[in-house]
Parts: sequence; C-alpha cells; structure tokens
Amino acid sequence: MSKYKVILFDLDGTLSDPKIGITKSVQYALKKMGIVENDIDNLECFIGPPLHESFMEYYGMDRDHALKAVEFYRERFKQKGMFENELFPDIPSLLRVLKKQYTLVVATSKPTIFSEQILKYFQIDQYFDRVVGSNLDGTRTSKAEIVQYILNMFKEEQRSDFIMIGDRKYDMIGANQCGIDSIGVTYGYGSSEELRGCHPTYLVESVQEIRDILIP
Repeated sequence: MSKYKVILFDLDGTLSDPKIGITKSVQYALKKMGIVENDIDNLECFIGPPLHESFMEYYGMDRDHALKAVEFYRERFKQKGMFENELFPDIPSLLRVLKKQYTLVVATSKPTIFSEQILKYFQIDQYFDRVVGSNLDGTRTSKAEIVQYILNMFKEEQRSDFIMIGDRKYDMIGANQCGIDSIGVTYGYGSSEELRGCHPTYLVESVQEIRDILIP
C-alpha cells in the first residue's frame, strides 16, 4: 500500500496538453494589446504559471495592463481555447485505477470555473473529489496558496498523506512550501532541469511511471 491518501493533480501539462488553446488565446490577447506574435511556440512559457505574471515577465507589462491582457485572453479562451486541448494518453485509465485507492483533487492556477468545464468536456470530472483553482478576480493564483487551501479542506489528514503531481517548477515549489511530497513529470512543459532544480520527491517521464509509484 502507498503511504499517501490524497493526490493533487496539476491540470495543464499534467492531465492534458493545452498548448493550442492557451497559446492562441495569448496571441489573441497580445494582438488586442497592440503586440504581434506570429509564432505560438514562443508562447509555451504561458503554460503553467499565473497568466498575469507571465504577461508582466515576458512582455514587460505593468500589473494593470497585464490584468487587461488576461481579460482579452479569457474572451477567446472561454469561447474556443479551453476546448483546443487533449488529454495525455493513459490519463483516463490512470485516474480510474487511482480513484479506487485515493482521494483525487485538481490543484491548478487556472480559474476553477474553466477547470471544471474542461474536466467535464473530457469526461474525467467523476474521478475528482475537489477542483481547486484560482479565482476570476485574480486571487489565489500561486500554487502554494492553492495547495494550502486544499490542505485546509482535509484537516483530518497529515501533510505526509498528500502528494502533488505537476509538470512545472511552480508545482514543485508549491508542494515544497507546503511541506508535501511531489512528482515532477517531464512529458509536459517543464524540462528535467527545471524540475530537478526544485527537488521533487520523484521525477518521471511517463504516465505509466506515475502509476508505478502510486500503485506499488
């Protein structure tokens, strides 16, 4: 038996590949802000971290302009972008097996309302007990805030009962700051180097390896 009881899953880059929907929605937002970016590959850096922080970091926007860019992003994302997305192979079968043994929770910086719609669209919402994301007003965007919010939901559990699974350094940092174990996955958008730099408990290259760790 695994020592864990509650598994936290990041969404983008861990459960699904959202590249087209996110990058094209960022491209749309940038155009609305007067910035032309023709190559969506240059926008992969937006997959994972809070959007307003990425607009500030990569395009030099101040907070007000970054929040306006997020509004433009959501115009396209909620109409089309959230469905320009696909599950990674073997995710449904992994969730089906894990659900028999664990409590599963989505922990994402994406707004909760969009995350819930995406899970329903892919018909995997039944596997998750809770979905915790950011708020539309821009609060609760850091992964540490999200993880801690989830920990507070399960007051009867110990920190050692939780493990966070994600593909970016933000997932590992959030887990570390909250004192829980983590699995970094390299099949998403974070490199092995990025993830190793944040000292995950485990580092895996495939969905099957997640299964091997959690179903010993």
